[in-house]
Amino acid sequence: MPVVRPSEATTHEIHGARFVSYATPRTGAGELCAWRGEIPAGTRAPAHTVDREEILHLLDGELLVTLDDRTERVTAGDTVIVNAGATFTVENPTDRTAVSWVTTSVGLTARLADGTVLTPPWAN
Repeated sequence: MPVVRPSEATTHEIHGARFVSYATPRTGAGELCAWRGEIPAGTRAPAHTVDREEILHLLDGELLVTLDDRTERVTAGDTVIVNAGATFTVENPTDRTAVSWVTTSVGLTARLADGTVLTPPWAN
């Protein structure tokens, strides 16, 4: 039975946010990936279009989430469903770090506005 302890999680940092990866093929997951996202105060991630569905559940804090052209204020306990093909932006306008739990299917990629394709290691 694969059990990933916090001390065994892998941490990645990009665009000012931290991604603490727990479930990936490397840790024994076959279909799904899961990670904790830490979005510091004042951070705004670049808009990116995902090629797979992604589910973000906010554990602590508050975020402004934009899906395509619609922006919503999301608070602890809220869940955002990001459909494949949606353009997604996350911003933390507060003065404290927001913490999320995110899941998606193995192999997710994200395309930035400039055409750059990211293959995030926490989702592959």
